[in-house]
Amino acid sequence: MEYRTEHDLIGSKKIPAQAYYGIHTARAAENFQVSRQMVHPELIKAIAVVKQAAAKTNMSLGLLDPGIGNAIFQAADEIAGGDLLDQFIVDALQGGAGTSTNMNVNEVIANRAIEILRGSKGDYALIHPINHVNMSQSTNDVYPTALRIAAIRLLTPLAESCATLQRALQAKEAEFAGVLKVGRTEMQDAVPITLGQEFSAWAEAIARDRWRLYKVEERLRQVNLGGTAVGTGLNAERKYIYSVIEHLRALTGLGLARNENLIEGTQNADVFVEVSGLLKACASSLIKITSDLRLLSSGPRAGFGEIKLPDLQAGSSIMPGKVNPVVPEMATQVAYQVIAQDLAITLAAQGGQLELNAFLPLIAANLLPALENLSHAMRIMADLCITGIEAVPQKCLEHVHNSIGILTALTPHVGYDAASELAKIALQTGRPVRDIILEAGLFSETELDSLLRPEEVTRPSGVRP
Repeated sequence: MEYRTEHDLIGSKKIPAQAYYGIHTARAAENFQVSRQMVHPELIKAIAVVKQAAAKTNMSLGLLDPGIGNAIFQAADEIAGGDLLDQFIVDALQGGAGTSTNMNVNEVIANRAIEILRGSKGDYALIHPINHVNMSQSTNDVYPTALRIAAIRLLTPLAESCATLQRALQAKEAEFAGVLKVGRTEMQDAVPITLGQEFSAWAEAIARDRWRLYKVEERLRQVNLGGTAVGTGLNAERKYIYSVIEHLRALTGLGLARNENLIEGTQNADVFVEVSGLLKACASSLIKITSDLRLLSSGPRAGFGEIKLPDLQAGSSIMPGKVNPVVPEMATQVAYQVIAQDLAITLAAQGGQLELNAFLPLIAANLLPALENLSHAMRIMADLCITGIEAVPQKCLEHVHNSIGILTALTPHVGYDAASELAKIALQTGRPVRDIILEAGLFSETELDSLLRPEEVTRPSGVRP
């Protein structure tokens, strides 16, 4: 392999000749061999867009030679579009508040821009990673700005996944509107409910999560770009601070705005805790739904067996015929991880000191995957699980007839004491409650069926469709 030699304040180092990264990246890659988790590609793309906005602004102010600036802009545009992502080799868990990632981007852009100008990689006299690519910037305003952009971009598909899951649940709500079943509270028989009503509650929870996520985007639009190192704007011209946001807004298509207090925007990361908290709420809703589905589909012969989930794959290497609820299990695990990631984000945000939070890389390493994984899990739940669910009406009705819960619906007609005596007999004998009621002669079969119709027992008293 051929190498080139690069230099920094520590000394010199050999870099693979064809590599677009440079000495700062190489040292960071050696220092942070910890998780094998690379920096999220959406963060890399977002930093590249920030570099585009900076280059354009610096050129417009006469601070950057147009030939150099246009080459930087083109190189950054390629990276923003997904090129050269294999050149970003620094571990996601890194010290330095994201400086290593920022330098990785600076070096790759610089070397690609040098290549565009027909130069040789590493010829930083032509285009320098810091003097030119990082002009008017600091990691401390670039990184948090890019993290906000990446988070907004990943919020959109997550909200769409919420909508997809919500629609799938609502379709089942309508499909199962007439399927009467036993409601359960504290894992014990309660009063009747329809299967459709259960699905309606799940759909409403997801709809609420969708709305929360839609609104939180507003919080992420305030960026500290232009604040440079500590928010004072040192080494950035005043005109740059105001115009760079306009260029960034145009490049991203997002409603970004300059934080009114750039010092505050550089110090604090609480907005990411807020976003993560809403992801945790969404994850909690998802866990509730997946747990309920696994219970209702349990068996199929020795459990509830009231619904049937789609058969997706064999469930056992030893038990023939076994099929497991693998998609709800997958979604549950994703949701558990999102909740765990929320704790890491919370700790990282509160760990910031004085003018900077050094732990933004930990926030990025947890927030962006949480957004992405939750989005994928919810869409898979909708497509591979919810849409294929089938009701088992016979099993649902069998449970209704066996449950003492139906006596609650009859209490206004026979009185509480009589209903309690019937419940006692049913529990002692194990016989179906329906049979005991009919044998007692309290109602004819036609009268009982009329009293236990879904529209009678799943609405407030006196309410009719």
